[in-house]
Amino acid sequence: MIVKLRNPSREVEFRGPMSAAKLMNQLQLNRESVLLVRNGTLVPGDAMLDESDVIEVRPVISGGFA
Repeated sequence: MIVKLRNPSREVEFRGPMSAAKLMNQLQLNRESVLLVRNGTLVPGDAMLDESDVIEVRPVISGGFA
């Protein structure tokens, strides 16, 4: 699978299927600070990812009224 990351922008390849949680561990990312997106759809932590998937890792951005 291809994983697209930002800050710095880069692509990382992983072989074989794996859970979203395992991918987060492999990338050493905190699940609360990023979102995983596959084909424009958010990926839950218990989802299985396929070797052919392209996954985008997006930072969580919060804000509100000032």
